Amino acid sequence: MKSILNLICFLFLFYTSSCSQNIEFVKPLKESLKNTNKTNVTKYLTEKKWNELFPNRYGIGLKDSINNNPDFYSFEAFVSAAKIFPLFLSEGNENAQRKELAAFLANVAQETSGGWQTAPGGYFKWGLYFLEENDTFKIAYNDTSKKNFPGVEGRYYFGRGPKQLTWNYNYGQFSEAWYGNKDTLLQHPDLLSKDPVLSFSSALWFWMTPQFPKPSCHDIMIDKWIPTANDTLKGRMPGFGATVNVINGGVECGSGSTLAKTQYRYDYYKYFCNYFKVSPGENISCANEKPFGQ
Repeated sequence: MKSILNLICFLFLFYTSSCSQNIEFVKPLKESLKNTNKTNVTKYLTEKKWNELFPNRYGIGLKDSINNNPDFYSFEAFVSAAKIFPLFLSEGNENAQRKELAAFLANVAQETSGGWQTAPGGYFKWGLYFLEENDTFKIAYNDTSKKNFPGVEGRYYFGRGPKQLTWNYNYGQFSEAWYGNKDTLLQHPDLLSKDPVLSFSSALWFWMTPQFPKPSCHDIMIDKWIPTANDTLKGRMPGFGATVNVINGGVECGSGSTLAKTQYRYDYYKYFCNYFKVSPGENISCANEKPFGQ
């Protein structure tokens, strides 16, 4: 009996020791704020170009109405956030990186656009105009079926920041990635409207992180994503359209026709591709792509 117990103990210690060597402890993204990572954002953009592309961004030239934070969407804040995600714009060849930057900016510009058809300077000069979702649509966005990320009573998970992060499960997952716990942003979703780097980081986190059955937008734009047989059957192919599908496919994709706001996404993408002197490639539209998960 004693020898059997000794054997069990030995096997237990061996197993736990072996397993512990394979466990990777992922540090919260917040701990990377002071890192010295480089980012290719500054290879393709300067503050002067940023000011040229987003002259009407939220808070520019005056203190914002929510937190008295001047120039919330500053180039400095974007660069600081990009350093936390070193794979952003660093994979693939230069054309792939230019297309990825164009695709990212097109989506965040349309998500936050304050433009209209006859807007001064043109529609495309009004990206990053809004910090929070329009008052008309400020509802809870609490999906109670997502048991791992329960919304807090009295808290609202409407769109905030460049990507307009929405829904309790996205706030909870980003909170886990940033703080190491899901509760911080579930309890205080308004933090995305107070901290510019956190806000830009929420957009980049969403862009870089696959959420099954969806690939990451990053992998789509650098041609790293390989569609499954079902993806191909449902029309989901590599290209800008698939990033729209990831972001808002249930509303904007798969109907066979294009909504006006979705057309602006496509037009924004072509606008930025022209700015960065790169071909937009194929499959720009998601009109004939069924949403991921179908």
